[in-house]
Amino acid sequence: MNPIRQHGRVLTASLVGTAVEFYDFYIYATAAALVIGPLFFPTESQAAQTLLSFMTFGLAFFARPVGAVAFGHFGDRIGRKSTLVASLMLMGGSTLLIAFLPTYAIAGWIAPALLCLLRFGQGFGLGGEWGGAALLAVENAPRGWEARFGSAPQLGAPLGFFFANGLFLLLGLGLSDADFAAWGWRVPFLASAVLVGVGLWVRLKIGETPSFREAMEKAPPPQVPISRLLRGHSPAVLAGIAGVVACFAIFYLATTFALSFATTALGYAKQEFLAVQLGANTFFALGILVAGYWADKTSVRRVLGTGAALTAVLGMVFGTGLGSGSLAVVFATLASSLFIMGLAYGPLGAWLPTLFPVSVRYTGISLAFNVGGIIGGALAPFAAAWLAGVGGTAYVGVFLTLAGAMTLAGVQFSPRGAEPGEA
Repeated sequence: MNPIRQHGRVLTASLVGTAVEFYDFYIYATAAALVIGPLFFPTESQAAQTLLSFMTFGLAFFARPVGAVAFGHFGDRIGRKSTLVASLMLMGGSTLLIAFLPTYAIAGWIAPALLCLLRFGQGFGLGGEWGGAALLAVENAPRGWEARFGSAPQLGAPLGFFFANGLFLLLGLGLSDADFAAWGWRVPFLASAVLVGVGLWVRLKIGETPSFREAMEKAPPPQVPISRLLRGHSPAVLAGIAGVVACFAIFYLATTFALSFATTALGYAKQEFLAVQLGANTFFALGILVAGYWADKTSVRRVLGTGAALTAVLGMVFGTGLGSGSLAVVFATLASSLFIMGLAYGPLGAWLPTLFPVSVRYTGISLAFNVGGIIGGALAPFAAAWLAGVGGTAYVGVFLTLAGAMTLAGVQFSPRGAEPGEA
């Protein structure tokens, strides 16, 4: 096949798959901020509803490392392509079934129990999704283009966010609050079936990565990849975990927490604030593109370290900007936050694979990415809500400063391993 056509197909498969993945996750994040609490956790306290809703949101993050180990096992033993198809089907199937769930008023405690089960399925599938998409891109990249190819799956994040928030915005404009709560929130979950079908169609048309094929020709795959990974590459796993914390912390504070806080404590209409977030999302994509080009011209470590340092600085002003009461200041806060996230997120697809050899690479980067997601993502909205209640809005950014410092330490102390394309 023509190399240009082959590269285009690989980049499209990486982009579309992660766009579907992040669309699925974002629609739940948005629903958690807007309707999940009242529908599935009836209680007199609005704060308790919000916390319970965010707990179901965080549940998927704890399922992700389990999925990382399971899908990583097969990704390192039988290949990237088949594993990617399976992870996308599980992720998409769980999301679709959420659309058909009964609420607490209809099914009682069974409703939140089923919701938690499907959230676990979402997280389990996502645990194997991102790592495979990143490897599909960087292990097929021409020499010197690893970071730009690695930014393709990262661009799936703002693309998925655009579709998710855009659809919620349209529903909010076209439906009354009563209709949205009654059935409108289910539409984005139903629509995911179309996106999953497109993702599967694209991925079934690609082959295995050259790096994996070469590695299998040199030596048989490990019987238990996670065992070999933890025995021989524990420092790399710890560095990788720390390296992804900052991007997760920024994103879920600038999206899930910000939406919940703005529509409750600040009194903004949900359509108005969704439009603000949609506009700020363009700066996220811009940050990823800048990071990919900059990292190929310098190094992924330098760009990721810069993003981490800026995250720590951002934490000093994020809470004050969000709680300013001025929509222009709020937009500037979110836009700058998501641009910085692009710098901390864009290089990950090229940086994490350098920490591990091909034989345990799928398991290694998936485990690091998803455990880091627990620290930076699952805890972020919950910690921010607690900090805001204890010390006011200005304290919200403390979590970002700590996350930035952790990622910077992970980058600085990470081992220097093989290039992504090397077997």
